[in-house]
Order: sequence, then C-alpha cells, then structure tokens
Amino acid sequence: MTYLRIILTTAFCVCVLGCSTEFSSDTTAGPKPWTSTAFNNKPENFQFAIVGDRTGGARLGVFERAITQINWLQPEFVVSVGDLIEGYSEDRTVLEKEWNHVDEMVGRLDMPFFYVVGNHDIGNNVMRDVWQARYGKRDYYHFIYKNVLFLAVNTEDPPTPLDPEMQAGIAYFKKLLKTDPEKAEAMIKQSMNDGSRGKYELPTKISDEQVAYFKKVLDDNPAVRWTVVLMHKPAWVFKHPNWPRIEALLAGRPHTVIAGHQHYYQHEVRRGTDYIQMGTTGGSFHRAGPGKMDHVAWVTMTDNGPVFANIRLQGLQNKLGETGHERSF
Repeated sequence: MTYLRIILTTAFCVCVLGCSTEFSSDTTAGPKPWTSTAFNNKPENFQFAIVGDRTGGARLGVFERAITQINWLQPEFVVSVGDLIEGYSEDRTVLEKEWNHVDEMVGRLDMPFFYVVGNHDIGNNVMRDVWQARYGKRDYYHFIYKNVLFLAVNTEDPPTPLDPEMQAGIAYFKKLLKTDPEKAEAMIKQSMNDGSRGKYELPTKISDEQVAYFKKVLDDNPAVRWTVVLMHKPAWVFKHPNWPRIEALLAGRPHTVIAGHQHYYQHEVRRGTDYIQMGTTGGSFHRAGPGKMDHVAWVTMTDNGPVFANIRLQGLQNKLGETGHERSF
C-alpha cells in the first residue's frame, strides 16, 4: 500500500463515523459491522454525579458505599444537595468531629466534591460559623464548568434555631443512632405513621441578599448553555416568597432545579423545566413507594441539556461483582 493510499484510507475510515480523528479500522469499503452514528464524544459535554441526603438518621456504610461506587463511575465532579452531618448542636467539638468524618469520606473521591447547605448542616448560628470557617464565608455560591452555570442555593439563610423541645428530641434521636439504631429507625417510622414529623419541619429561608447575589450572577452570565440550580429544601414545595423571585430571574433560560430534604425521589415539570427531588444516599427513609431508594444521580450534559440516570446503590457492581458494601470503612 502506498503512502498516499494509507492517508486516503485512514481519512475515509474515520469520516464514516463522524470524522473522529480518534477512530481507525482496517474495514474501508462496503458494508460495515457498526452503525454510522457519530461518536458521542463532544469535548464540551461531560458527566457529573449528585448525592442525596446522608443524614436525618444516617445508616451505617451507605454513603461510604456511594463514594466507592462514584469512583468506579469516574464523573468529572460530584455535587450534593445538603444534609451531610447530623448537626443540630452548639458544641463545636461535636460539629468539627462530624465534619471531619464527612471530609474524610469525600476526600476518597478521585474528583472534586461541591458542598451545598442543608438544615442539618447549618441549623443554628454556631453551625453556620463552623461551616463558614471550614468552607468559606459565603454559604451560597456559583461556579461554571464547560459553559454550564451551577447555582448553590442556601435554604437555611438565616438558620432557624430549634426550640428547647425540638432540641431535646433531636439530641435524644442522635444518641439513639449510636446506642440503639433499631430504636432510632422505629422512632422515624412512628413519626411517619402518626404525622408527628411535621411538627419538626422548620421554615425554608432564602435571604434578600442571596436573591441579589444570584441576580448579579445570572445577569453576568447570560450566554451559558445551561443553568443547574442546587438546593436542599425544595423551596417551590415549601413556598418561600423569595423563591418565585429567583424563578423569575431564571425565566427564559434553559435550566434544571435539583433539591433533597424529603428523602424520596420525585420529579415534576414546572413551566417546562425539570424539578427533581433526590432520594437518599444514606439518610433515613421517610415514606414507602418507588421513590424510596439510596441512589446517586448520573448526569450527562449534552447539547440538549442534562440527561439523568438514577443509579441505585445496590444495583451497581465493579469487575469483581462487588457493590462496595463488602468493604470496611
């Protein structure tokens, strides 16, 4: 084969599949044992993972298993929707210990992890001080990756301190998690059955300053190809008055909204936009049904926006047939 023929053959081969310069084959003419669809490898597209609530009754080893499995998947980064520690304490030693444990777990990831504030993460002013000392003075923020804008909304701004009765109840529950996990689980189930959990539902808070911050961010970035909004409490469900203001700022641009908090996977479409509530990644289960699951969301950003795939932790295995549950942490 002459040098010129080699060049022409290579060019023909790679262009049959979308002119990718990364593909070559010795099959050059006639029918081929593959389809003519272009390779799905646009450099501007990417994958990221989302983890749901870890706490509100963390179950031993589940979040750790998710970390192991995410490393098998190898996304470009991981985002959370909050509630990473049990929190609800004013004892800095306790809070630092809980955050150290979380940081040690996410430190095993092969890629960046983005924290988002949940009510168990910032439930009083002491907890806010600890969070800001560790992760930065602004507890709401944004970042841009491959021309996709991510907004991390804080739904505990400002935090709502617990009344003495609630403080005592949560302290007792946190003690049970360590000393009698079965009783703690029974306590959760009872609160679900008798409706008493509702009295522990604290209001969603989004400050005017936060709205102003996101207005400037959106004004400064009008040409991004997509906007992803992350938050803990689903503000559209709890009807915080400042959420419609943020929705109005998002109007007219392609975006997706993702929250947690309710420990149950749900999807709805509002004004043509996907609104998603994550299930758990180790947190206690709050209701029965198809949305009751420990999972991570695997998101692929494409030309047409994000494509979601929910991966149940018990369904993913590595090459050894392990789920990650077999390992000690």
